[in-house]
Amino acid sequence: MSVRPRSVVVGRLRRLALIPLAAIGLVLGVLVAPSAQAAVLFGHDISWPQCPSTFPPTSTQFLVIGLTNGLPFTENPCVATQATWAANHAKPTHAYTMAGFPTAAQLTTYGASGPWSGSTRAGRLSNVGYAEATLAVATVRDVPGWAPRMVWIDVEPRDTEPRRQPWPTSTSVQRLENRYVVEGIMRGLRAAGYSYGVYSNASGWQTITGSWWLPGVPVWATAGALNHPNEALDKCTQPSFSGGKVYLAQWWDATWDYDRTCDPYAFTRLPVAPASLSTSTGDVNGDWNNDVLARWTASAALKLYAGTGTGSLSLGTQVGTGWGGMATLETPGDLSGDGAQDVLARETSTGDLWMYKGNGAGGWLLPRVRVGTGWQGMNTVVGVGDLTGDGRMDIVARRATTGELSLYPGTGSGGWKPRSSLGTGWNRYDVLVGPGDLTGDGRPDLLARETSTGILWLVPGTGTGTLGTRVQVGTGWNGMTAIMSPGDLDGDRVPDVLARDGSGRLWLYPRTAAGGWSPRVLVSTGWTIVDAIF
Repeated sequence: MSVRPRSVVVGRLRRLALIPLAAIGLVLGVLVAPSAQAAVLFGHDISWPQCPSTFPPTSTQFLVIGLTNGLPFTENPCVATQATWAANHAKPTHAYTMAGFPTAAQLTTYGASGPWSGSTRAGRLSNVGYAEATLAVATVRDVPGWAPRMVWIDVEPRDTEPRRQPWPTSTSVQRLENRYVVEGIMRGLRAAGYSYGVYSNASGWQTITGSWWLPGVPVWATAGALNHPNEALDKCTQPSFSGGKVYLAQWWDATWDYDRTCDPYAFTRLPVAPASLSTSTGDVNGDWNNDVLARWTASAALKLYAGTGTGSLSLGTQVGTGWGGMATLETPGDLSGDGAQDVLARETSTGDLWMYKGNGAGGWLLPRVRVGTGWQGMNTVVGVGDLTGDGRMDIVARRATTGELSLYPGTGSGGWKPRSSLGTGWNRYDVLVGPGDLTGDGRPDLLARETSTGILWLVPGTGTGTLGTRVQVGTGWNGMTAIMSPGDLDGDRVPDVLARDGSGRLWLYPRTAAGGWSPRVLVSTGWTIVDAIF
């Protein structure tokens, strides 16, 4: 696997002078131990170009074996032979599978079947990715006794490869659609019990995904054609293309793809990465379905109502006590940069803003982290997603005295960049909600209910840290005692809205991909016993 035409993999002269000493040892079949980092392992990745019988020197310390024949929905014809060679030589293995944007025929074949609704293009693309993962898993399981420790998702350009199936990359919407495919592969691998990570380089990742930031997902980074001895090591220590931790670094010459572990990683199985949905700030338990949190008025207990992915909620499970001292509660997404969804809470007595780091499974990591002081002057705090376009989750907050709305861009590590003003006069609205991308342009938006009229306004995000001109999207919303958005609740990859009426009934207002509303659906009753839904 490498970001270059596969036709050059075999047959050119080796440039040994450009390869680190340990790698030269592998090429010659002599293992040369690294001098300073004994924990580092050196290996190779192989796939269909090495068919039928080309294997690395037996001194290689691990293999990463390709599952596909260069494109999704194809199988490496030598995968069993290569896995057997690794087993016979006691070489630990990972696997990798090529990600690819579907052809029209593949979208038709696979788009309607999967964990997402096939009613939208986003859902169908996600289902195709899930199907790509399903085939990759079947390929692994067809090899008796093979249990690779990881399955890497290879995300690289496909427009110059001999096996050509290009990614569409001209617009931000196309790059978002590419993410949907990759997310489908992630979900499929996770559902099958496999740990996963992503392989790419900075240019390819930016072109295909728009510099998608995935801090909780492991990285296998390529240095490309090696031009100085430390370049592969640099990939281990420099920030990765996606923000994730680098565990493997790759380089290549005209004959082989070489790999090294990044100290102190010992080629073991990595934890299953948290869900990383492009549009989600609400998947608290990490099952790829968005959830709802609610605080019970009488007990101040916090309960998780897990989403089913089909527009309904499971029964509440208690995930915290003693939350009565918080004046504001919000799910802003992953603020801390570990891939799991977090919660923000403003303490009534002190004005301190606290981050409760999620563990990706419906609970919290201790201790909580103070991320702001003096917030008692704010009467609204809203997680809006990535409003600035840098991949990090941001929040907006409204000052009670002036109605000024301020943007607090997230740093991705639990802090804030300098705030900026989004304007004054926002006290005309009594509810502000961050639903995600309602307009379908790949940028998160804001919903606002006007106090005097009950009109619901959509305020579009620009993707550059500002807001556009508001558009009316509903009337009569003044009868609702609570309005929030968990993101996509019904599984079609379009954010929805939940609203509680005066009788305590909770309604789902499904948003359509065309920018309208489907008929509302009753989710459940009895929600008067909670004083915060977020």
